[in-house]
Amino acid sequence: MDIHFTARKFKARDSIREHAIEAIKKLDKYYDGIVRGDIILSYERTTKSLKTAEINLHVYGTILTATEKSDDYLKSIYLAIDKLERQLAKYKMKLRMKNKKTLRRVKEEVGVPISEDEE
Repeated sequence: MDIHFTARKFKARDSIREHAIEAIKKLDKYYDGIVRGDIILSYERTTKSLKTAEINLHVYGTILTATEKSDDYLKSIYLAIDKLERQLAKYKMKLRMKNKKTLRRVKEEVGVPISEDEE
């Protein structure tokens, strides 16, 4: 997986960069078809600023996006990662259901009886 890190309007510390990259790498355990990950960190307002973490995952055929705002960059990153974990699970389930429907249609055309546990 290719990972791009961007810090807008500031220079990110190495510890934040490393935490973000490691968190993205851990998403491979949910779905191994992730092609690229983009991490974009920015902030709003200079006093009492809101830290924003936007993470885009490019998977085959679509882009999954999560954006979170909080008072800390690490907190924003982990909240966005939680969103992406749910999105990846949903995407993977949709792919499986699509494959099951295709398999069922092929079996019906061939004439193989479908067992009760496959429905």
